[in-house]
Amino acid sequence: MSSIQYAGDVTVAIQVSNIDASIAWYQDVLGLDLLYKVDEIGWCELATKTEGLQIGLSQVENAKGSAGCVPTFGVVDIDAARSLMESKDVRFDGPTQTIDGLVKLATFFDPDSNPFMLAQSLQTGGC
Repeated sequence: MSSIQYAGDVTVAIQVSNIDASIAWYQDVLGLDLLYKVDEIGWCELATKTEGLQIGLSQVENAKGSAGCVPTFGVVDIDAARSLMESKDVRFDGPTQTIDGLVKLATFFDPDSNPFMLAQSLQTGGC
């Protein structure tokens, strides 16, 4: 085999301190759907609106928030999405940034301080 044969799905694993509270947050704030939960290992997966992309939550004793990968959700209207999320007390990292002619970006955090980002393309035809 000369290259990796991918199955067509990606799961982004996120460490959380309370899996039940996090499931509720990801469902309420991001509108994700619970696919399954395995209490014995403190793991669940939630479906995103992007086919084949799941968010996996792993309950750990000392969740500290990620300093690496920042999953970014493409949205149609970043101002509306941010307003809705702020009404649910979601913490954002400063104002929405605009890179003229390219993209608008807003970084936010889950309850365990894991960073995520919203992105709205400003290019005609999308990114």
